[in-house]
Amino acid sequence: MAAERGARRPGGPSAGSWLCCVLWLLLGRAAAAARSGSPGPAAGASVRTFTPFYFLVEPVDTLSVRGSSVILNCSAYSEPSPKIEWKKDGTFLNLVSDDRRQLLPDGSLFISNVVHSKHNKPDEGYYQCVATVDSLGTIVSRTAKLIVAGLPRFISQPEPSSVYAGGSAILNCDVNADLVPFVRWELNKQPLLLDDRVVKLPSGTLVISNVTEGDGGLYRCIVESGGPPKYSDEAELKVLPDLEEMPNLVFLKQPSSLVRVLGQSAVLPCVASGLPIPAIRWMKNEEALDVESSERLALLAGGSLEISDITEDDAGTYFCIADNGNETIDAQAELTVQAQPEFLKQPANIYAHESMDIIFECEVTGKPTPTVKWVKNGDMVIPSDYFKIVKEHNLQVLGLVKSDEGFYQCIAENDVGNTQAGAQLIILEHAPATTGPLPSAPRDVVASLVSTRFIKLTWRTPASDPHGDNLTYSVFYTKEGTARERVENTSRPGEMQVTVQNLMPATVYIFRVMAQNKHGSGESSAPLRVETQPEVQLPGPAPNIRAYTTSPTSVTITWETPLSGNGEIQNYKLYYMEKGTDKEQDVDVSTHSYTINGLKKYTEYSFRVVAYNKHGPGVSTQDVAIRTLSDVPSAAPQNVSLEVRNSKSIRIHWQPPSPATQNGQITGYKIRHRKASRKSDVTETLVPGTQLSQLIEGLDRGTEYNFRVAALTVNGTGPATDWLSAETFESDLDETRVPEVPSSLHVRPLVTSIVVSWTPPENQNIVVRGYAIGYGIGSPHAQTIKVDYKQRYYTIENLDPSSHYVITLRAFNSVGEGVPLYESAVTRPHTDTSEVDLFVINAPYTPVPDPTPMMPPVGVQASILSHDTIRITWADNSLPKHQKITDSRYYTVRWKTNIPANTKYKTANATTLSYLVTGLKPNTLYEFSVMVTKGRRSSTWSMTAHGTTFELVPTSPPKDVTVVSKEGKPRTIIVNWQPPSEANGKITGYIIYYSTDVNAEIHDWVIEPVVGNRLTHQIQELTLDTPYYFKIQARNSKGMGPMSEAVQFRTPKADSSDKMPNDQASGSAGKGSRLPDLGSDYKPPMSGSNSPHGSPTSLDSNMLLVIIVSVGVITIVVVVIIAVFCTRRTTSHQKKKRAACKSVNGSHKYKGNSKDVKPPDLWIHHERLELKPIDKSPDPNPIMTDTPIPRNSQDITPVDNSMDSNIHQRRNSYRGHESEDSMSTLAGRRGMRPKMMMPFDSQPPQQSVRNTPSTDTMPASSSQTCCTDHQDPEGATSSSYLASSQEEDSGQSLPTAHVRPSHPLKSFAVPAIPPPGPPTYDPALPSMPLLSQQALNHHIHSVKTASIGTLGRSRPPMPVVVPSAPEVQETTRMLEDSESSYEPDELTKEMAHLEGLMKDLNAITTA
Repeated sequence: MAAERGARRPGGPSAGSWLCCVLWLLLGRAAAAARSGSPGPAAGASVRTFTPFYFLVEPVDTLSVRGSSVILNCSAYSEPSPKIEWKKDGTFLNLVSDDRRQLLPDGSLFISNVVHSKHNKPDEGYYQCVATVDSLGTIVSRTAKLIVAGLPRFISQPEPSSVYAGGSAILNCDVNADLVPFVRWELNKQPLLLDDRVVKLPSGTLVISNVTEGDGGLYRCIVESGGPPKYSDEAELKVLPDLEEMPNLVFLKQPSSLVRVLGQSAVLPCVASGLPIPAIRWMKNEEALDVESSERLALLAGGSLEISDITEDDAGTYFCIADNGNETIDAQAELTVQAQPEFLKQPANIYAHESMDIIFECEVTGKPTPTVKWVKNGDMVIPSDYFKIVKEHNLQVLGLVKSDEGFYQCIAENDVGNTQAGAQLIILEHAPATTGPLPSAPRDVVASLVSTRFIKLTWRTPASDPHGDNLTYSVFYTKEGTARERVENTSRPGEMQVTVQNLMPATVYIFRVMAQNKHGSGESSAPLRVETQPEVQLPGPAPNIRAYTTSPTSVTITWETPLSGNGEIQNYKLYYMEKGTDKEQDVDVSTHSYTINGLKKYTEYSFRVVAYNKHGPGVSTQDVAIRTLSDVPSAAPQNVSLEVRNSKSIRIHWQPPSPATQNGQITGYKIRHRKASRKSDVTETLVPGTQLSQLIEGLDRGTEYNFRVAALTVNGTGPATDWLSAETFESDLDETRVPEVPSSLHVRPLVTSIVVSWTPPENQNIVVRGYAIGYGIGSPHAQTIKVDYKQRYYTIENLDPSSHYVITLRAFNSVGEGVPLYESAVTRPHTDTSEVDLFVINAPYTPVPDPTPMMPPVGVQASILSHDTIRITWADNSLPKHQKITDSRYYTVRWKTNIPANTKYKTANATTLSYLVTGLKPNTLYEFSVMVTKGRRSSTWSMTAHGTTFELVPTSPPKDVTVVSKEGKPRTIIVNWQPPSEANGKITGYIIYYSTDVNAEIHDWVIEPVVGNRLTHQIQELTLDTPYYFKIQARNSKGMGPMSEAVQFRTPKADSSDKMPNDQASGSAGKGSRLPDLGSDYKPPMSGSNSPHGSPTSLDSNMLLVIIVSVGVITIVVVVIIAVFCTRRTTSHQKKKRAACKSVNGSHKYKGNSKDVKPPDLWIHHERLELKPIDKSPDPNPIMTDTPIPRNSQDITPVDNSMDSNIHQRRNSYRGHESEDSMSTLAGRRGMRPKMMMPFDSQPPQQSVRNTPSTDTMPASSSQTCCTDHQDPEGATSSSYLASSQEEDSGQSLPTAHVRPSHPLKSFAVPAIPPPGPPTYDPALPSMPLLSQQALNHHIHSVKTASIGTLGRSRPPMPVVVPSAPEVQETTRMLEDSESSYEPDELTKEMAHLEGLMKDLNAITTA
């Protein structure tokens, strides 16, 4: 733009992120409303709407004559009505003082009495309509050209001529082009009437065809352009009646090249003279034009070609050919078609704020390619640092200021015309700040990274908001010495860094940062002055790189010295790569040319050159591609086979040579054939390269012929195949009717298959193309299989044993299927392995025995050629020693792979002792077998050969890439993935790429190699609260596969545990759970010198080991004693116990029947208790119980213990969908206190088992009570809880007591005996007992599972738990009881009570 129309405010505020979202939503709606002509937001809205402002009519190019009047139309729409002005040749017209020009009410320009002379042309020129609305802006129309026809001037005039009757005559009258429409002709000073025989060409020339005597006379042309007419000279046309001499064939008027616009008409003149009278025909681009059948083409008098409503397809070279039988002459002309500019995408209205960057998009098309210029409010936009043309036609405005508001127009122009389209830009005011505190200025703004083209800024949060999690930031920057400021916003709240791109090297920029909260923008930071780095002087691209093919295997590349070498060029590096591959090779070159040898024949390669100076590699040239020269094929065609059609013809089939051996475009095939008895008499047949079969006709009856095929390129003939033999039929066969019924049909049933064999119809004079086999249980129409006419048996597989199948056989040809032949068979049962007799039902012919089978091929070998090709070779012992095939036998090759297991066989026929199997999968094991068929005899399948195709680079990326953070280590992440679905070989490793910029070049990403086939990897020491992007690439022995899509992961923010050196982990946190927030004022009752990971001291570990071993031994002894005693206990003792239970618990109510109540005892049903061994597998989620317990804290909603009404709901959340009758309890009967519970703090801090739903714990109560015999098994198992924890990375899980579902469980666990003296607290844990933590108001209940620990491992104490089924209303009381905590004295008493109980058990067993 010529000048900026307003100054920049020194520090305009920036809106909050919430306002930006609203404005951008309104932007899309308002833009759409403006384009459709509908109003924008409703009146009274805070955002201004776009105003419709556009031209209804624009001026068009006009042709006028001197002295006439002209109107240039223009009309614009806007509210309010716009002011219309006119420009001529870029200058405003002063219409007030102009007598001849005046402005009409609708805005059109009226010019009266057009003035035009040789030296004074005031009215001719380019006119433009300008519409202005003061409060909006200005728009300009397209430019219209006013042409005033000049004074008549004859370039050529008619000349006297003579013509023979019936010939054609030409009378020239060429005038200046703008006067051609005003030309007319007179004959003998009378107006000449034009018709199909007499035509005036667009140039003014008169053409008369099929001349008669009446056409003779004096001709002249007249130009009438408003003034007095101007006459040409008169010329006499004589018509010669007699033929004096034979004139030669000549052109009287030849076509000349034309340029026309789409939609116009064109006339290509072509008039010839001679005897005999010549005929005119036309060709376009060497193709004949069918003028008669075309609606747009017409032949005018004399043979001229008229093309109406021209399209782009009409462009080309036209040939006029005149032929009179004796000779032929031709002339040519080029027709060029042009198109006016048209918009593919018009600019759209835009809302924006100050300091923002915007882009007006504009896409145009036309021929010639239009040029684009931009106009703002009627003034030309001049490209500068802040107004840039990007992507050829788009306008980018950087760092908006208020004066940038207005109407912008994209004007496209070429030689044919011009057009315009516009859009409005509205600069929005920032929303006023709401009541509330605004942030202060960001602190410590520094440039942490300065490069040549970008600067990275970082800062700290404002002093007014030290956390700053909800703050967004805007970075304003400007080039030193300019007033236009740009802005770059942070991508998300809380981010305190921005990278400003697209800067200029060695340039000083001024930066400042502002923070925004929900109330608005705060203070600006102090300006920061930063200078970008100077750019390293590297070489530019080498110009004029060219490639030349010198042979089929070599290419020569030449180039010149870079124009901007920036110092001495030390050497060049030439890169080249085969098209379709990703392996680029390079070679160092010191000169300006190089020849690369050893390339593949007829293969396309790309080449590029990079110049090096002392600073390093420069800019690469563009790739130049070239294909090496072709050569003769280096291999013969593949899979050649012969098909005898009748007594006089044989069809030969083949496949092209492999692509690597074609060495060029196959242009044809050469077929040679000869009689086997006369090998010297060879006949050649050439077929085109697209043809893969040929019918050789004219052969003798009953004669054996040899055939071979060779491929051709433009360079010559390649090697030929071996000779193949086939014998013609003795007599011609009939195919005017369907074949007759086959002469016999035999079936041999097996267990799951039936072998069907047959003989052809007795009438051998009818062509048989194949056989259709139908079969099914009870009906032959369930399945149909078609086989080749040469085949004589088929095995129907995948049948049901002991089933009755009906089988039908039909012979068919091109006419249809013949009469069917039926048989039925019953498949053998599974247990029957003996041979069964044939079942023949309604056989029209007497069955004949199967023909003697041929010997199967031997020595089948599979030779691996590539990743998708295997060659199969074999030997045939029924052939002579030289293994030459002289009869009509053929071979069938079948192959399959066992992955997946249900893969079906694929088959192919061959007439040689080898076959090339293509289209296989890489790195896949295939099995192959071969059978031979001769006439109606066939062999069984040969022994199988196996081959594994070569590996190929992986063709798909690793899948299911996930990134998770490692618990407890926020700077460490774990990347998991799955192998590629198309590995194409054994994966030998992976490469993990990660970066903080997803758009960075791949060589700038950090690389983490992974060796082997591991599917997980840890990456450490990452930056906290930073987004990372990860890609993975698989590798096998052949190379690297494609990369996966980028996966984004943001590392977690720094917790308090990350900032304090002596953090403590409280409780047992489940996977994915967080430590409970105890508040900033909470302090543990006791503290010590803790280890950072909470590991116990060596003294604690030894003491725990002794305790656990002792408890384990005691538990085993008690279990054995009780088991022995159970076998000796009488039924009467059990009845006494049951009666005692009833007397003690008479007031207790159960959901079940009273007869199901079982007396309490301490016998453990050891035969119903299974100790599961330790799972050695690193399964992160070991199944601890059969009860569906939630896996993590998210599965259970925290519930306050005081909410009695929610107890039932909480219990159901632990156990899934269970009935009330089967619910297990957390404590015993009402009023029962837990007998034993050790403080959890005495155990090492280990992560809880995965079933633990929360970090807080609730002690399980134990009691000795009656339990029902028919208690729900799931309830029985779910009533036991695990009060233990384990380390996060532990690969082992505690063994679990699993109860068989069909029996109740009555068990107890012996608690660990505490050491004497005061309890020792592990220093890594808070020193308050777990049971007393209920006062912290974190009532998140934890489901625990009772389990028996293993010797040699520290295990937590386990409560004595006896399952019971109390009523729901009793649960509240139980939970209240369970909240009670025990002092060490109480625990000692409980241990003494337990010791007495064990003495009683010993006394009972000895009695």
